[in-house]
Amino acid sequence: MSEIKLNLIDSQTILSGTIHGSVGDRCVAALSAEPETIAELGAALERFEKRAPRFKSSGNFRSRTSIDPEPFDAGILIIDLAARMIAYNSTYSRPSLEGLVEYHDGIQCTDVPLRYRLPEDWQIVDSVEEYECLHEQRQKSRATPLDARAVLYGFPLLEFINQNICLNINTVSSQTLPPAEPSQGEPNCADSEEFGGPFVETVREIHQRWLLTPRDDLEGQAPRDLLLRKQELINFDLGERCLQWSIQMEAPPGLDRNCFTYRFGGFGTHEWVIYYYLVRHLLWTAVDFRTAALTEGSQVEGNLVPALVEVQTRWLNEPCEEFGGRVPFNLIDNERRRMPEAMAGRSMVIDENCPVCKMMGDESEAGLGIYFWHLDGCNMDDEFAFSTFQTMQEWETDQREMEERHRELDRRWKEREERLARGEVLEPDSWIDPPELDECVPSQIAEPDPPAS
Repeated sequence: MSEIKLNLIDSQTILSGTIHGSVGDRCVAALSAEPETIAELGAALERFEKRAPRFKSSGNFRSRTSIDPEPFDAGILIIDLAARMIAYNSTYSRPSLEGLVEYHDGIQCTDVPLRYRLPEDWQIVDSVEEYECLHEQRQKSRATPLDARAVLYGFPLLEFINQNICLNINTVSSQTLPPAEPSQGEPNCADSEEFGGPFVETVREIHQRWLLTPRDDLEGQAPRDLLLRKQELINFDLGERCLQWSIQMEAPPGLDRNCFTYRFGGFGTHEWVIYYYLVRHLLWTAVDFRTAALTEGSQVEGNLVPALVEVQTRWLNEPCEEFGGRVPFNLIDNERRRMPEAMAGRSMVIDENCPVCKMMGDESEAGLGIYFWHLDGCNMDDEFAFSTFQTMQEWETDQREMEERHRELDRRWKEREERLARGEVLEPDSWIDPPELDECVPSQIAEPDPPAS
């Protein structure tokens, strides 16, 4: 008993048909891509099944005006995309918000295990009757999609920067500013923060306020809340695509740019880090524009939004040194499509004198391995607003633990120096002493000893 009745529902269509239970399991796994239509579900299923069925054109499925509640063979599975509900009554499997399925290569299931994780707003019930009682209310309660990027990258952000920079520049006397230098096009704001100046704290404070202040155009949420809400979920999904790519040596299919998830989905770590640098760049650009006007004796007024639009467009679409020469827009685009940043060949060698780097580069050039590039935000300001902790309490706890680790390291270092001064021979301390190089490099396999004569 391995066949099941599968009902697929979106806001426009109900399809019903019979299918193997393992396909139903992979359909559940495909919900990790957050599809909103049956067509999007079919496309997301291709990440788990090479020749995924096209449900609308499949002879096994037909359109209905209501679900078919009758089980078949091993049971029944209902996936309601509009209500974000899964209902089942099956002896074949038990769907869950997190699990594992085996990749299907178009001929058979393989031994490639792929984990999945669904958003927490999906509800799973174990009876058709319970589903029928709940699904209408859940469909009605779902909110209209919020296009957060229209706010976070659009006029609201740029006008916020324009107003706040102008307000703060006006509080600084022109005597405290250096003489203006001849303009050579767009202000060079890259060095402003690195070398300090009268506006470093001002820029940081404005950036924090933008991230932490709830906004009506974000339905009462702060930008930071939306930027971090689904970061862990997206990171998990991308991690599984990295593993899948590594095993199969073939890129898994990405999501379509017209799908719901691409347009309205959450933000991963790459976009979070890139957004930090973008906002900081725009803030320093606005500072440089305003201070140049002030030092030249002009009034600090006027609308900078059109100029900031041009600066933002150029920054997003040109190679950025901070990201190893990669284009920020392409990094964001790949993450929204759930595509990892793959590295191959010599491009991944950081140091040709490093045996590990050389070994990895040689393997990659020979087609024996694929590696991936990630951003982690390690160079972002060490403040709660720029961290990935959900609450201030979590961030403060981490800060205390870090201080304790630093104190322990200082104590061990001092004790080590005192014992060395006394001439003691010490065992390596894993907190202080780096591992020997030969511990980092795989040792060569020795030739077996010849048999005894």
